[in-house]
Amino acid sequence: MKIQELRQKTKSELQKLLIDDREKLRQLRFNLASGKVKNVRGVRKIKKEIAQILTILKKQ
Repeated sequence: MKIQELRQKTKSELQKLLIDDREKLRQLRFNLASGKVKNVRGVRKIKKEIAQILTILKKQ
């Protein structure tokens, strides 16, 4: 999701996205450890989105 789209969301929507992204990251890490997933770039993408959401939440 682009940063402009994230800035337009409300605080509650951002918090829900944050919870969802953290769950996705947890699942992806488990799948990587078990060898089910080969795409390690997904971790980087999700971590970046989490950081963007946290930054926007701190500014509000």
